[in-house]
Amino acid sequence: MPHKKAVIFDMDGVIINSEPLWKQAEFDVFSSLGVVISEEFTPITQTMTTAEVAEFWFEKYPWKTISLKEVEERVISRVIELIETNNCTILGIRGFMERLKAQGLKIGVATNSPYRIIPFALQKVGVYELIDAISSAEFEEKGKPDPAVYLSASQKLAIKPHECVVVEDSHSGMIAAKSAGMTVVAFTNGQLHTSFELADFTLSYFDDSVDFLLH
Repeated sequence: MPHKKAVIFDMDGVIINSEPLWKQAEFDVFSSLGVVISEEFTPITQTMTTAEVAEFWFEKYPWKTISLKEVEERVISRVIELIETNNCTILGIRGFMERLKAQGLKIGVATNSPYRIIPFALQKVGVYELIDAISSAEFEEKGKPDPAVYLSASQKLAIKPHECVVVEDSHSGMIAAKSAGMTVVAFTNGQLHTSFELADFTLSYFDDSVDFLLH
C-alpha cells in the first residue's frame, strides 16, 4: 500500500455506537406523526441522510402539522438526547486514534449525519480534540454512497484522496470512499458481512495494530 498521510473515519457505527439511537429517534418522531415504521425499510433508510429519511416517510405517510425541516430538527434533537444518556463509545477508538496521531497521520471524520450532532458526538466519546477535519453530507448535494463527503474531508485535510485511508462499516460508505479513490478499511466490530468484501482491508477491533495502515 502506498504511503498514507491521513485516516478518515465514518462516525456512526465506527467512532460512536449511535446507529441504534438513530433508529429509536426516528421511531419516536415519525410515530408521533402517524407514520407506521416498518422494519422492511430499515436497509433503505439507514443509509440516508436525515433530510432524505424525512422525505421518504412523508411520501408514504404525508402529515400536515409541521414542515420537513422541523421534523428533521426533531430527529436530530432526539438523537442528541439519546447520545447524552447512553453509553455509546466504541471500545478502543480513542487509543487507536492516538496511535495514528503518534505516527504523524492526520485524522478526519466524514459522515452522513447533520453537522449539529458531530461535535457533540465526538466530545461524548472523548475524541473531538484528535480530529483535524470534519465533513458532513449536510453540506453536500448528495450523501454517501456519493463520494462528495469524502472528497470534502480530504480537501479540508489538504491530503490527496489516494493518500487517504477510510474506516467504514457500511456498504454505501465503502462505495463512497472507493469512488473517491481512497483505500478502504472495513471496521467489522467482530462481525462478518458480505458488504465487507468491497474493502481493501478489514479491522475487527480498535485494539488492533495501526501498522498495516502505514505501509
